[in-house]
Amino acid sequence: MPESDKTHIFVTGATGYVGGSVLSALLSHPRATSFQITVLTRSPEKVELFNSVGVVAVVGSNQDLEKLTEHARDSDVVIACADADDLQAAKAILLGLKKRYDETGRVPILIHTSGTGVLMDDAAGNYATDKIYSDLDIPMIESLPKTQPHREVDIEIVAAGERGYVRTYIILPSTIYGIANTSLVKLGIQNPYSIQIPSLIKASIDRKQGGVVGKGLNLWPNIHIDDTATLYTTVFDAAVKGPGEAGHGREGFYFGENGEASFIAELLYEMKVGKSPEPTVFTEEELQKYFGGPYLGSNSRVRAERARLIGWNPVHTVDSLWASLKLETEAMPEIQNI
Repeated sequence: MPESDKTHIFVTGATGYVGGSVLSALLSHPRATSFQITVLTRSPEKVELFNSVGVVAVVGSNQDLEKLTEHARDSDVVIACADADDLQAAKAILLGLKKRYDETGRVPILIHTSGTGVLMDDAAGNYATDKIYSDLDIPMIESLPKTQPHREVDIEIVAAGERGYVRTYIILPSTIYGIANTSLVKLGIQNPYSIQIPSLIKASIDRKQGGVVGKGLNLWPNIHIDDTATLYTTVFDAAVKGPGEAGHGREGFYFGENGEASFIAELLYEMKVGKSPEPTVFTEEELQKYFGGPYLGSNSRVRAERARLIGWNPVHTVDSLWASLKLETEAMPEIQNI
């Protein structure tokens, strides 16, 4: 196929846990031979590794705003997996997509990574909220203040989609778990580990006792890394078919979840880390040291209804979360060396 007929895709965060899994899914996609994929990587030594699987790699990062604009301008689809809170990077990508629209008259696609952390409350582990967000309930999502995590960037992207020069889709994964086992991990390109669960395990090992925030009653949804990747490809497939296939712009929110748990208390009990199966309360100093703040005590409850309507079918349940815990605990020595 001539390069001019291919779908040009630009992926940021391609060496990361999520971005690498998404890129790997694109490389094994039934239409992969019709894709021309470009990525940014901070590591010059990974350029040849990317090239070996047919991916064009450019040395750079989210701080290289001109590169973001340039490669977005050259792309039919941008999949942003690098940083949910980087407003300047989001603006640079949108600038490039606006230039593409102005020059070609064709509306490009942006699939942006946010997260259900945008819904966090101040429960401090003391209760489970009954407030559950659906990604079909747009007024409820729009009621979130701009001060919530990720929200400022989400608002900017939705506004661009509403202006019509780009079709925007925002994916909001919840607590992602599981060790990625992709072709890119095998090549040494991709980080195979999440942040949230290993951080919890590390804290428990260090303090020789599992911990909770407050009473440990708060609830978060969860999603396996493989189901996260198929969420992206499901949205991607719908987006490239045309504007009528899936909600975009104001209606382009896609939660990623397949179950929920009061994961602080329950997971630590399953791990049997520490002197007692009953967790103790994290101090403020511990929360800052291990997690950068008290977010682990918040609620974030969602239902991923929009993606299921367009064919997303996650296969990993909460049972998979318990099963993965042992594997991630055993991998801690390697995780701590990354």
